[in-house]
Amino acid sequence: MEKTLSIIKPDAVAKNIVGEILNRFEKAGLKISATKKIRLSKIDAKNFYEVHKDRPFFNDLVDFMVSGPVVATVLEGENAVFKNRELMGETNPKEAKVGTIRADFADSIDANAVHGSDSEENAKIEIGFFFAKKEIF
Repeated sequence: MEKTLSIIKPDAVAKNIVGEILNRFEKAGLKISATKKIRLSKIDAKNFYEVHKDRPFFNDLVDFMVSGPVVATVLEGENAVFKNRELMGETNPKEAKVGTIRADFADSIDANAVHGSDSEENAKIEIGFFFAKKEIF
């Protein structure tokens, strides 16, 4: 079974919709193999989003991700990466299909409620960033 990482971002945590988002994953057939609520340090956020370090939005993204707690979750299932990205919707919530997480809950392209791994390779790296093997069931 394929695994992927989902992060419920500070804006969605602040709206108290964590359970509703996790429920969508389960209803779509994804199993929650691990989950934790944490607050990223600035160093953590910079390291996690290092791939974007040269992009103009990098510092704003880092500041946003440390603005409150996040909920990191390992999702497991057939085509988990694709299924999670489909559930999330487009990065810009104005372009996201009706019924996706971002269309329903995101406020802007910056405060877009969730993050999801974009490939199996990145999922392995991202899961390892947040979880020890003994934490994943």
